[in-house]
Amino acid sequence: MIHAWGVTDKGAIRTQNQDGYYLDIPSEHLAVGVVCDGMGGAKAGNIASLIAVETFVDTLQGMQGGEEESGPPAVLRQAAAAANTAVFRRACADPDCRGMGTTMVAVLIVEQVAYLLNIGDSRAYHIDEAGITRLTRDHSVVEDMVARGDITPEEARTHPRKNLITRALGAEEQIRADLYEKQLKPGDFLLLCSDGLSNIVTDQEILYEVLHGGEISECCQRLLEITMSRGAPDNVTAVLFQIV
Repeated sequence: MIHAWGVTDKGAIRTQNQDGYYLDIPSEHLAVGVVCDGMGGAKAGNIASLIAVETFVDTLQGMQGGEEESGPPAVLRQAAAAANTAVFRRACADPDCRGMGTTMVAVLIVEQVAYLLNIGDSRAYHIDEAGITRLTRDHSVVEDMVARGDITPEEARTHPRKNLITRALGAEEQIRADLYEKQLKPGDFLLLCSDGLSNIVTDQEILYEVLHGGEISECCQRLLEITMSRGAPDNVTAVLFQIV
């Protein structure tokens, strides 16, 4: 069985929420979640994330059991490709949306396996009693710098270029996404979030709130409140899955 909760907020400074998310649990052995963080100006970022989430979900629902036929990774890739095309075409057709794009982190949980897709710097974390592990790799300038050894992960959190991403859904005609797979067990948690959360709340703080912070159904709200208490300079979105 799978439980899930989600929250999104414009934060303490931004005037508009350009994040978007969706979660659904069609059956006790199947769940889907997606988080998008739009970019491209005051108007366009909001449109990019909205189009991406809606197209991704519509495509998944329209495939009707495609996960058995072609496999969950292929289903995720096809849905993300459809979302990429929709955002890219709108950006090309509408001068107000020129150059817009969005991050995307998505998961399809089938039985006890999480199939993940990532573009940009929204993240997926696995959490259990042993600790917290980031499952996705950011497509960002600072992540590349960390990989080269130029800066440490701690320095990346406050680096002036931390918001520059190297890939975005809708920015190019063809999608460039990473796919991951994670075996789950009862008691595990999976968190999807935008960088508005991960830039402010540390991994260890996330781990504590999930495992020890209180009612799990209120965990996403607690993470939001921590972010808000620290100034929440960006939109904040979190989606949490629990395997029971």
